[in-house]
Amino acid sequence: MMKEIFGVADDPPARRRWFHDDYFDLFVWQAEGEITLFQLCYGLHTSERALVWDRRRGFFHDGLASGAPHEVLADRLAADAPPSADPVIARFQDAARGLPDDIRLMVSTRVFEYAKKGPATTARRRTFRRAAWQL
Repeated sequence: MMKEIFGVADDPPARRRWFHDDYFDLFVWQAEGEITLFQLCYGLHTSERALVWDRRRGFFHDGLASGAPHEVLADRLAADAPPSADPVIARFQDAARGLPDDIRLMVSTRVFEYAKKGPATTARRRTFRRAAWQL
């Protein structure tokens, strides 16, 4: 279950928050209580990937080119399958129980949306590049 890491520097006007467990890191930017951007990093100890959602730009995914299909979010999800049929999404749903309700609901909704749509473009990098404060 993800737990919040405290002491993260803000990025005015946004408040940055970091939630972590042994498989996921979730970085959330909130302005006036609204989520404006999130990065859901997963596969932390194998080939790290990230689903990024930005209110202005939509979705981006890094790391699609590497890893087994069951390790890449929504990579092999059948069109008629529920999002929870994806192993990464199912694991996220379990880990997300530790998130504040508003963050859990919003991020879950976006993850499910991405799972149904799939990537609009291919990933540019094999793994996700973290900012210095995310290390």
